[in-house]
This record gives sequence, structure tokens and C-alpha cells, in this order.
Amino acid sequence: MNAVLDPIAALGRAVLGLVRQSGALAMFALEGLSHLVRPPFYWRIFLSTLIETGFFSLPVVALTALFSGAVIALQSYVGFGQYHVQSAIAGIVVLAVTRELGPVLAGLMVAGRVGAAMSAQIGTMRVTDQIDALTTLSTNPMKYLVTPRLLAGTIALPCLVIVADVLGVLGGFTVSVAKLGFSPSTYITATLDSLKTMDVVVGLVKAAAFGFLIALLGCYHGYNSRGGAEGVGSATTAAVVGASILLLLFDYLLTDLFFSQ
Repeated sequence: MNAVLDPIAALGRAVLGLVRQSGALAMFALEGLSHLVRPPFYWRIFLSTLIETGFFSLPVVALTALFSGAVIALQSYVGFGQYHVQSAIAGIVVLAVTRELGPVLAGLMVAGRVGAAMSAQIGTMRVTDQIDALTTLSTNPMKYLVTPRLLAGTIALPCLVIVADVLGVLGGFTVSVAKLGFSPSTYITATLDSLKTMDVVVGLVKAAAFGFLIALLGCYHGYNSRGGAEGVGSATTAAVVGASILLLLFDYLLTDLFFSQ
């Protein structure tokens, strides 16, 4: 009997743990957002996080987008060559970059870079009792540490995705013209004909959601870290892995919401 009940009990504990963790994360997010409408707002933390998330993440996001666009053009040329529809490459590149690759790749790069940094910074403050010291100084830790970072992440990632969209299309254009023999004017015309405002807007909506999730997971795991340096390391890992999984999950949900009809 135990051989049958033990796996069921383990599954039940896992489900309850997931529900408990999801509820705690949701309450953490609501508390962080509630401080947006209650002064004071710590602009210095917000601006420094905005620069750290946006400006200093620009090189890795730009290179990722540029080479991704180039690879899409190359792979599309090989695949479409079997059906003699190479003229569709420009449309495929702009569609893939604006709808999916721009937001998703930028989000994953920022999750690995900024999400980990947020979790490590706040986690270090937790295990060294600096967060308790903020409370002693009559400073709300959520308002000071979490709220500015949530807003900065939500704003910074769409700005990065705009750059990623442009560079991704540029990468496809460069490879198509320099290597595959396309006419520059024809490629640009096909790109503009395929570019739709809705695709760009949905990509930016995804980016805002991804930026919020990355900041949320980084702050949450750092804020709740325990156990010294080992706990900070575990929180950092959990922040990056959790943000990446939620990013892909919400990418599917938002894609289904906007493009399922």
C-alpha cells in the first residue's frame, strides 16, 4: 500500500509547494506594485537600476539580436530554396524578430545578467542584516529595494527590444545582401511590406511583461534568501531559472492571446 500512496503523497506535496510558492510570489508582486502609488518614490534607485538594466545590457542584447537575424536569413534561404520562395526571407526575418526573437532573446539575456545581479545584491543585504537595518531606520524595504526595480525592469526591456528589433532586421539584411545576393532596395521594400504595427506592439508588450517578471523573480528570491553565501548562490540560481521558465510560459500565453484568432 505504501508503494502506491508514497508517490501520490510526494506529488501532492509538490503541487502544494508550487501553489504556496505561486501565492507568495503573487503577494510579493502586489505589495511591490502597491508602493508605486504611495510616496515616497526612490528615484535614485530607479534610475541606477534603469541604467544597469537598459544601457549596460545593450551590448549583449545587440550582438544576440544581430547574429540571430543573420542566422534566420541563412536558415530560411536554405529551407525556402527547396520550394523556390527565397523572396519570402525578408518577411520571415522581420516577423520572427519583432514577434518572438527580439523579446524572448533580450529577456533571456537580461534574466541571466540583471536578474542574477538583483538577486545577489538583495540576497547579500538579507544575509548581512542590511534589510533589517533599513526597517530599523524607518525605511520600508519593499518600497526602497523592490518597487523601483520592478518599474525599471518594466521600462528598460521594451527599450532594449526596440534596439534588438532594428539590429535583428539589420543582421538579416546584411547577410541577404552581402552573402545571398539580394538587391538592397528589393529587400528593404519586402521588409517594409511585411512589417506590421501589431507585431511590433505585441513584441513590446511581451518585453514589458518579461522585464517585470525578471525584476520580480530577482527581487523575490534575493529578498527571501537565507543561509549565508550558499543561500545567496541558491537564490541567484533560482531567480535566473525561474525567470527563464516564466518568460517562456508567458511568451506562449501572450502569443496565444494576441495571435490565436
